Amino acid sequence: MIRTLLRDPLAHFLLAGAAIWGALALIGDPVDPASRTIELSRERQAGIALGFERMMGRPPTDAEMDAAIARWVREEVLYREALRLGIDQGDAVVRRRLATKMDELAGAEAEVVRPTDAVLDEWLADNAERYAEGRAVSFTQAFFPSEKTARDARGGLAPPRGTAISLPRLVDAMELAEVEAVFGREFASGLSALSADETWQGPIRSGFGWHLVRLDRRTAGSVPALDEIRERVEADWRSATIAERRQRAYEVLREAYTVEVE
Repeated sequence: MIRTLLRDPLAHFLLAGAAIWGALALIGDPVDPASRTIELSRERQAGIALGFERMMGRPPTDAEMDAAIARWVREEVLYREALRLGIDQGDAVVRRRLATKMDELAGAEAEVVRPTDAVLDEWLADNAERYAEGRAVSFTQAFFPSEKTARDARGGLAPPRGTAISLPRLVDAMELAEVEAVFGREFASGLSALSADETWQGPIRSGFGWHLVRLDRRTAGSVPALDEIRERVEADWRSATIAERRQRAYEVLREAYTVEVE
C-alpha cells in the first residue's frame, strides 16, 4: 500500500504541499515585507545562473551575472514594497497567478517524465481514431440558416434543397481533416457519428449554420505504427496526463473545503 502511494504522482504533490506548510510553520513567512535586508544566498545565486543558462543555452559571463543579480534585486525590492502596501490583496491577477502555480506544481512531474513504449502503445490504442490516416467521407449536404428550417426540410417528402452558399453540395472522398478545415470541427464530429445510407440525417451544425447530410460512403483508414508518430502521440499523452493530474489534485484539495454561498 505504502509503495503504491509513493509511486503515485498525486501523492508526491500532496507530500510536497505538506512539506511547504510544515516549513512555513517552523520558519514563518519566507518574505517579511517589513524587512529592509535582502539576503542573496549562494543557492539563490546558483538559481539565477541556472535560469540564465536555461534561457541562453550557456553559463553567464561575470558581467551578465552581475546584471542578472541586479535585475533580481530590483524585482525583490518592488515585490516587498508591493506586499508592504497590500497590493497583492484582492488582486485578481495575483490570485490567478498563484492558482496557476498550484496547477503547474500538480502536473510538473508529467512535464519531464519520459513515457515507456508500453504506455504510449496503450494511449495510441485507446485513441486510435485520433491518429487514423486516410479516413475519408463522401456525402451530400444541404445548408439552412437555422435549425428549425433544417428540421422542417428534413420532414418533407422531396429531397432538401437548402440555401446556396459557398460550400460544395457534393463532397467526394474528402479526408476528415479537410472536412474539419472546410466545415469546422463541430460539423466533422457530427458527421463521424452518422451512418452511411441513403437517408438524410441531421441537422448538423457548422460554423456557417445548419446542414442536412446524406452520408454516401465512409473509408475507415488506418492507424500508423507508434514509431511513425511517436512525437505527436507523446505530446498528446503528456498534455492529457498533466490535465488529469491537475484535476485529481484539485479534487483532493477541494474535499478539505466547505463552500458557503449566501
